[in-house]
Amino acid sequence: MILLKNNNQIQSIDFACKIVRDTLLHIEEQIVPDISTLDLDKMAEEFILSSGGTPGFKGLYGFPGTLCVSIEDEVVHGVPSKRLLNEGEIISIDVGSIYNDYYGDHAKTFPVGEVDDARNKLLDVTKKSLELGIHEVKDGKYIGDIGHAIQTFAEKNNFSVVKDLVGHGIGKTLHEEPQIPNFGLPNTGPEIKVGMCLAIEPMLNQGSDKIITKDDGWTISTSDGKLSAHFEHTVAVTEKGVKILTV
Repeated sequence: MILLKNNNQIQSIDFACKIVRDTLLHIEEQIVPDISTLDLDKMAEEFILSSGGTPGFKGLYGFPGTLCVSIEDEVVHGVPSKRLLNEGEIISIDVGSIYNDYYGDHAKTFPVGEVDDARNKLLDVTKKSLELGIHEVKDGKYIGDIGHAIQTFAEKNNFSVVKDLVGHGIGKTLHEEPQIPNFGLPNTGPEIKVGMCLAIEPMLNQGSDKIITKDDGWTISTSDGKLSAHFEHTVAVTEKGVKILTV
């Protein structure tokens, strides 16, 4: 069942989203060579708590961290650790918060220091694919329109979209209906309606769209070891159009 939100509920989601937006802005300058992902995780947790929120991922389904930190070929759900970042890598950071019982969800992929042209292109195309997907969020359009826009742009730039992981509705639970694939056909899937709150999150790979789960049971990586990037915004469908809550 797709749960439509009223204005008061959207305000709570909006506040939770501003917390995660500010969390990533807060730690961005600390994403440098020789910092550990565990240190970034601690910074994020302290910031969320100081902002009046609760970390949305910590303990959810048993996940141990505040952040999902996924490096290079890791797609999503990487576990914070003492592993140090290296110059020239990319790191995807996904963060959630809870405010007034409602979730916010946001992700970006960051360069660690200076990165090569191939990594910059992957980041640019993934970010642009998210923008194009959000552009399709209009009352009366369809969920398939979002995925079609993302997939078309990704494949035009010779990247693949991960098909086994999807975006989602969001509210009092992190993952609500509808599922939002990053591929699809126009005019298919659930109709987009005012009151929907959606977390749209393209995950683009340099090579195959196939993924594997590492031995820790959490970290999902590309099957061929090639790079992956991930960007995510939470949006609300309003009478005035789409509102991006994580900006």
